[in-house]
Amino acid sequence: MQSVPSHVASLRLAQPACLDPVSALARLVDHPSDWLGTPVAGAADGRRRFLTDLSFPLREHSPSLTFSKAAYVEIGEGRRDSDHADLDIEWRSASLAPLFPVFSGRLTLTAGELCLEGFYAPPAGEFGMVLDKAFLNIAARGTARWFLGRVAETVSSSSDCQ
Repeated sequence: MQSVPSHVASLRLAQPACLDPVSALARLVDHPSDWLGTPVAGAADGRRRFLTDLSFPLREHSPSLTFSKAAYVEIGEGRRDSDHADLDIEWRSASLAPLFPVFSGRLTLTAGELCLEGFYAPPAGEFGMVLDKAFLNIAARGTARWFLGRVAETVSSSSDCQ
């Protein structure tokens, strides 16, 4: 088992979905600008980079209060199997903003679920991990939940559930 640095936190969020994993992955990788934003140069290893706004909605407030942050999102090559598909995902701040976590993980699509799983590094190293345990993880999980919702909007189709 791989050792995880002490300044990195794990993240796993899933939400129910009714989709065909292969066609859903095709929607994500064939037209990423439709859901991720503006393509930009700078990605390596066959990845593609996009400038987008990641959001963190505060659900307790009415009307809803949402924080947005310009970020670079990179996607890797999609992989398909008989019952699932997955896509490597990374994001980081598009500026030098010190209060934005870096995420690296994988989006997995199955007929019944979307799952985002990986690791994020809160800002400020060890001190950031202390803050993350207190409250920053709420922002990281909220951003990941928003991202999964964005993916669900992109891949959902009423024909997938019939």
